[in-house]
Amino acid sequence: GQVVATFDRPPTHPARAVRREAGLPQDDELILRRVNGADGRKTAWVNDRRCSGEVLRRLSETLVELHGQHDDRGLLNPKGHRDLLDTYGDLGGLRDTVRAAWRDVAARRKALEAAEVALAKVRAEEDFLRHAVGELDAIDPQPGEEAELDTRRRMMQSGERIREDIARAAQVLGHEGAEGSAADALRWLEGVAEKAGGQLDEPIAAIGRALVELDEAASGVTRCLDALSFNPLELEEAEERLFAIRALARKHDVLPDDLCDFADALRRQIAALDQGDADLRALGAALSEAEATYARAAEALSAARKEAATALDRAVTAELAPLKMERAVFETRLTAAEAGPSGQDEVTFSVATNPGAPAGPLAKIASGGELSRFLLALKVCLTGTDSGLTLIFDEIDRGVGGATADAVGRRLAQLAKGGQVLVVTHSPQVAAKAAHHWRVEKRVENDQTLSTVRPMLNGDRVDEIARMLSGEHITPEACAAAEALMGG
Repeated sequence: GQVVATFDRPPTHPARAVRREAGLPQDDELILRRVNGADGRKTAWVNDRRCSGEVLRRLSETLVELHGQHDDRGLLNPKGHRDLLDTYGDLGGLRDTVRAAWRDVAARRKALEAAEVALAKVRAEEDFLRHAVGELDAIDPQPGEEAELDTRRRMMQSGERIREDIARAAQVLGHEGAEGSAADALRWLEGVAEKAGGQLDEPIAAIGRALVELDEAASGVTRCLDALSFNPLELEEAEERLFAIRALARKHDVLPDDLCDFADALRRQIAALDQGDADLRALGAALSEAEATYARAAEALSAARKEAATALDRAVTAELAPLKMERAVFETRLTAAEAGPSGQDEVTFSVATNPGAPAGPLAKIASGGELSRFLLALKVCLTGTDSGLTLIFDEIDRGVGGATADAVGRRLAQLAKGGQVLVVTHSPQVAAKAAHHWRVEKRVENDQTLSTVRPMLNGDRVDEIARMLSGEHITPEACAAAEALMGG
């Protein structure tokens, strides 16, 4: 089996936002379909696109309202009375302002708490931080210094062992050695080159090049000797600084080259500690300002709610008179509540059904018939000019009859002028005011109970209301009464 519902909604209807979020088509016509298979599986469809049951429920909430005598999720639920009052008073803008102010208060309170925790943590480590920064400042390690010190230390340690050989090599390469001998050879050859018929030109050129290379080699060896010349205290100082840098790196579990950045981080923490009290004062002042802004917005919303409550009470009272409850009292009560994103008010609909009787919550004070009429009067007022709303009333006329039932029917008809109203009723006075009729009946076939819904057309409508008036046998008088009801 399946149930299909087709809706025609304006472009601004909330159902479009639900469809957009769910990735469903944005057609003007909206078709909801729920299929129950013979195997027990249930599927949901929107415009022939399969969707989850949750999406179908969210769409339904924007399209249809169901009200019954025992409906504890709608008008009888005090948790929703505040939203109903805000909707009636068109207080959405003020409420959004309050919510934005509340979010600002929450964000600033969170920032203050986080700053307090961070400052407390830094204060607990203050002695360590200042001591550690003092040690680091005393040594002042630089990036790359550890590797440079290690290389120089190794060179100084090995310098004494190799310096003698390097000095001997320098002597052999210098003027008293290879360089001097090559220069003598070059001088001798150049003196006889003219008499050799050009055969010494190439050797002379080669010796010249060799002298240049020998000079560079000798200079390099000399520089190395100069580098290996050090004061024994210099080795001791380099080792002490190298070991001190490595010890600090191990102590703080960082690489030697990262000690400089680590020290900067510690200095920032100390600066935050020194600045902490001033920051807390600034954050506290910002929070106080946000709370004052929220308080002003909440007070404005409360004042607007009081005005809307007075207007709603007058409107509901005016609706109760035609429903034969002119002596009943309806009151929208506002009480102080804990501040929150919706303001600082609790809203409750209370009633007193008889003069002098104590007022109380709508769901507890009113009897079945009275409750139905209160709900109808409330719904007429709260719906206002909201066109396109589909309302379903399930036996909301239970417990009333006669002139009261006729008044209920007239109010339902008035409500239907601004939207679509479906009513399940056993009252001929109520049914007579409808523009269309369907008869719901049960029958047993082959030991199975079947429920059917059949449309009533033309004369069938009169006959059905007459049957509701007279019982199984329809009389001419009942038909006349039915026609009179439908004509009225």
